[in-house]
Amino acid sequence: MTDLLKLARELIPVVRAAGKIELAYFRSGTGVMDKADGSPVTLADQEAEKLIAAQLRILRPAIPMIGEESVAAGTIPDIAGGTFWLVDPLDGTKEFITGSGDFTVNIALLVNFIPVMGIIYAPVADELYFGAAGEAFMSLQGKPEQKITVRPVPAAGLTVVASKRHGDPERLNDFLKGKKVERLIQRSSSLKLCVIAAGTADFYPRLGPTSEWDTAAGEAILRAAGGQVTTLDGRPLVYGKSDKRFLNPEFLAFSGQSN
Repeated sequence: MTDLLKLARELIPVVRAAGKIELAYFRSGTGVMDKADGSPVTLADQEAEKLIAAQLRILRPAIPMIGEESVAAGTIPDIAGGTFWLVDPLDGTKEFITGSGDFTVNIALLVNFIPVMGIIYAPVADELYFGAAGEAFMSLQGKPEQKITVRPVPAAGLTVVASKRHGDPERLNDFLKGKKVERLIQRSSSLKLCVIAAGTADFYPRLGPTSEWDTAAGEAILRAAGGQVTTLDGRPLVYGKSDKRFLNPEFLAFSGQSN
């Protein structure tokens, strides 16, 4: 396949364009409406995914796309070949609604059902992350991209990433017992995986449900930066599940030395 990093860079204008659509709704102040009522949140999701789907068809017309919104609408293409896109056009809906801005555009490419390339863009913060083929990069506020890698766990202990709005704090505390933890930080959406890839955090235990489009891009970036993602019992996450529910088990994301 074409150079995966080259492909990721070709997608930078795509995720930025999708982010521009979402910012228009976000800044209008209409994102507080309920998504189930055909609100601007839903429109932001749908319009961003429509743009992404159109661009992916231009870039790689033979590769099918699994998107959160298209799956919700009942559209699931044949992915039996194992090569397909996984797209979450707006990851972090609650952050979008509440105005915190911690939401992202996620695109992953899977080959043999394994995430091999990922790109994540946070429109409000203008943070871009991408990775493939053993290399990961970030670009902040439009500055030139810089290579990122996971860090060795500091002697002071782990920086653990937790969700702002999901999970059971008591269960998380129990899970972390016996581990040397320096501090706990909260991020939303796939940015939790990105901060580990960028070497500013070490460990993210996801003790709750997610979908494949929530994790694929972040996993590809984290692995490219030297990290890992596994189930709680150490197995790889499985993508393209045959039941078409696309739900993940609980998992751990870590720098490679923190589990």
